[in-house]
Amino acid sequence: MSDLYNFDDIRPYNDSEVKEKLRLLVEDPVFTRVLAYIYHEPEKIEIVKEQLLHVETISQIQTTFIYNLLKTIIDNTSDGLTVSGIEKLDKNKAYLFISNHRDIILDAALLNFLIHGNGMNTTQIAIGDNLLLYDWINHAVKLNRAFIIKRDLAVRELFEASQKVSHYIRESVTEDNISVWIAQREGRTKDGCDKTQESLLKMLNMSNKNSFTQGFSELNIVPVSISYEIEPCGISKVREVIKRQNEGTYVKTSKEDLKSMSRGIFNHKGRMHFSFSEPVNAELKNFDNNEQTNTLIQQLAQTIDQRIYKEFRLWPNNYAAFDMLNETQEYSSFYTPEQKAGFETMLSEAVASIEDDSEAVKLQFLKLYANPVVNALR
Repeated sequence: MSDLYNFDDIRPYNDSEVKEKLRLLVEDPVFTRVLAYIYHEPEKIEIVKEQLLHVETISQIQTTFIYNLLKTIIDNTSDGLTVSGIEKLDKNKAYLFISNHRDIILDAALLNFLIHGNGMNTTQIAIGDNLLLYDWINHAVKLNRAFIIKRDLAVRELFEASQKVSHYIRESVTEDNISVWIAQREGRTKDGCDKTQESLLKMLNMSNKNSFTQGFSELNIVPVSISYEIEPCGISKVREVIKRQNEGTYVKTSKEDLKSMSRGIFNHKGRMHFSFSEPVNAELKNFDNNEQTNTLIQQLAQTIDQRIYKEFRLWPNNYAAFDMLNETQEYSSFYTPEQKAGFETMLSEAVASIEDDSEAVKLQFLKLYANPVVNALR
């Protein structure tokens, strides 16, 4: 890594730190309660703890404990995980994966599960420091190659922190040949309309010493489209959007973030699909470097969005929501009466769960599922 920056405050743990950090993790009483929630049986919990204490490398953690844990989650809380496009990627290259953001934990975790299954090295994962609610979470994510993006800083500090993260990502991809995952936006999509934040691309450009197109081409940006048949924490997302509409603002508590992490992992998600695009380098060749940087940033954001929209796996729930929202039968061939009835039950549960105007709740819930269809039509 660069001599210009000390990345110790944001980087993941390395192999030399594994045994010490795992010991701290295993001794944390809150982590023990987390294991109890997952494994239920005291004997199994002690076996897992003992196994962790014998792990010596990050790779061991990811390819044994985490891989098996994710397989259990997939088997027990979903109707299957599928993938497309990953076979087109060069297993020896590093990429910057930019995806839509639907679940706090699972988006990156499942992406790494699929990458590992395809014979590729797992990525480094960008995670906001607002999610490091407890010591055990800090240890757990850094043991899984997560690096930290600092939030809520003063303007000058935020600028410096963004520069550091930008250099960290670029050096990881271009010098260390280690892929990186980062969400296209800060915070999960709450209305089903995935959109890349231009501020993310401006941050990535901070470490660019070449032309716009050359600097972004060397990052090998691969848009990834993530779609869950049942929206993770859908009711909570609708509640948040409505509260923001009514009050003009909404500040989540740390407990709400923790609940969202738990619900996203353990609630049923139906089918799940990850679609990997090819790198956007072909489109970048057509960009005019003489244009204003802001214009080029907008073009790149649109390119990423279009890839995500195109590759998004639409489910019967999405088509049913679109038809119900628009009072049409346009997509009735894409869902059965039973599937529509199942979605109507989910809608009724959302209306009953959120204490607000029922029509407003209904409208927002339908938009959450219908907007991916709208985006695909673009």
